[in-house]
Amino acid sequence: MKKTKIIYWIFTGLLVLSMLASAIPEIMGLEAGTKYMIALHYPLYLNMLLGVAKILAVIVILISGYPRLKEWAYAGLCIDLVGATYSQIATGVPVVNWIFMSIWFVFLFGSYIYYHKRLKENSAK
Repeated sequence: MKKTKIIYWIFTGLLVLSMLASAIPEIMGLEAGTKYMIALHYPLYLNMLLGVAKILAVIVILISGYPRLKEWAYAGLCIDLVGATYSQIATGVPVVNWIFMSIWFVFLFGSYIYYHKRLKENSAK
């Protein structure tokens, strides 16, 4: 159980840090966030929505309890990552620039899988 908990927190910590690293520039309207949205042909007002949604998802994932909300938070982050990856592919961004998205998917799926392993272990007690 301890091993599962450690692996869960490693994946979750990396997921949280990566989501916050993308959400903060979006909310603050920093050049990093706006430049990306312009390159993908999205309206800039979408940045605030995505940034706030990511922060809310991170909060839900970090707090204990609320399993249904956690499922929605994981689903929302997955939709965000799939949308960002597809947008990069559709706008002709070179593979080298969007392939790093797979790392974020590893964090997301690792956290999600080990979240469920922890639930199963806790319910077996």
